[in-house]
Amino acid sequence: MIPLITILIGKVRRHAAVALVALATLSTLLGAGLFALTQNVSFGTGLYWAITTATTVGYGDVTPHNTAGRVIAVGVMLTAIPLFGAIFALLAAVATAARLRRLFGLDYRLPDKGYVAVYGMDPSVECMLSELGRAGRAAVLAADVDPGSLGDHVHLVKGDPTEEQTVLRTHPERASQAFVTGASDADVLVTAVLVHHAAPDLEVLASTGSPKIASALRDLGITRTIASDELLGHTLAKSLEAPHAADLLLGLVASEDYRLSEVPVEGADVGKRLSDLRREHSGLVLGLVHESRVLLGVGSDPTVDAADHLLVMEVISGPADGQGGPLG
Repeated sequence: MIPLITILIGKVRRHAAVALVALATLSTLLGAGLFALTQNVSFGTGLYWAITTATTVGYGDVTPHNTAGRVIAVGVMLTAIPLFGAIFALLAAVATAARLRRLFGLDYRLPDKGYVAVYGMDPSVECMLSELGRAGRAAVLAADVDPGSLGDHVHLVKGDPTEEQTVLRTHPERASQAFVTGASDADVLVTAVLVHHAAPDLEVLASTGSPKIASALRDLGITRTIASDELLGHTLAKSLEAPHAADLLLGLVASEDYRLSEVPVEGADVGKRLSDLRREHSGLVLGLVHESRVLLGVGSDPTVDAADHLLVMEVISGPADGQGGPLG
């Protein structure tokens, strides 16, 4: 019932509000002019009287002194006061409707373009949305969740992300990137296929629990996949070998002082060795992305091609010791 009420309130047209404001203004100005004319006062004084009357303030310092003035006062009270009351009621209704539409997931007004489309909800998504908010990036979330806990930068499309209509309402063709997760690997597979079908050129990152599903997604054309169980398993194994390995990985991705970015190789750097770029770059070059594979340059020193990208850690607000400057 409440969602229906919000939809009905949302049908109020802008021209109705404009008409109310125009009529209220006309009534106030006309009353001010007639009052000034019949009471032998300036238009400014008449306008002051009309506004205090229309807003029901009524200080009483300016009052009509004859029958004509009293008739004009009655006219202003019977027209301007209800009109201004209707305007304030309309504004309150619009604000309430907007809040209710957001509360019930009915507000589908999305950014024009360039947002991150997120499909599915879990604790990792909550953390990711928070990070996107800190970075000033808008996000569109497709999930059946309560919108009350989401930040203002998150636009909720309430629904099941494994359904085609829910995916289409997120307009993935307008997004710059997409992230897909789900309660099960089957959900991730279905949603990823729907997103890829709706926006074939969109860069999609899918998170699954199984390397087999990740391989199936790659076969379907979704090359950026993360097998979360495999990632966690390798991280735990490395933590047994090097107790601070997990702290290192977390520091790379969770620090508020540094930014991990993927930047294209500049023309002047093509043909150089990775070790040379590490010495020359202002940031900390962690590796080279070559043909969708990450080369760390440990045990080898790959040559940089024009289509490659560098994984670089750069300073945002200064390193942890409080002293700014490049990493290296």
